[in-house]
Amino acid sequence: MSGLVCALVLVLAGVGLGTVGATVIGMSRLAELRQQATAGAATKPPARPTNKAAPVPASAAQASASASASASVRRPAAPAAVRASLGVEVVDASRGPGALVVAVHAPGPGYAAGLVRGDVLTGLGAARVGSAGELAALVSDARPGHRLLMTIRHANGTVQQLAVTPGVVT
Repeated sequence: MSGLVCALVLVLAGVGLGTVGATVIGMSRLAELRQQATAGAATKPPARPTNKAAPVPASAAQASASASASASVRRPAAPAAVRASLGVEVVDASRGPGALVVAVHAPGPGYAAGLVRGDVLTGLGAARVGSAGELAALVSDARPGHRLLMTIRHANGTVQQLAVTPGVVT
């Protein structure tokens, strides 16, 4: 009963139950972290006090050099491979060769070129597209920022060539 009254007072005071729940959850996580920290400290041997004073570098330059020498060396992360994208989702076409467009991401290169859902891509550049997998391979080999012609078969049966500039996937 007292819990219900307390919850009612908190709600009427403008403090939502979600806030109280988040605080309780946060406190339990804090308790777990403290427990892990004390368990980790128990496995390490205690540090022995030494009577020796730490050596002091003669100059600021030496201090900087010793600090940088003691720091771990970090290498810059290797750049990720740049992949081209048309900004479309495709599946194998049910009638004939090609890749059926099931979604066009707006904004995106396919949207800018004029692709719509229901179009079938049958060619990209000089290559023929027989399936969605083949289109994916052709697009991954394309250079982002370089214009290509794609051959499209629209839902009404007409064939058209559209220019597309593949973008970069980040």
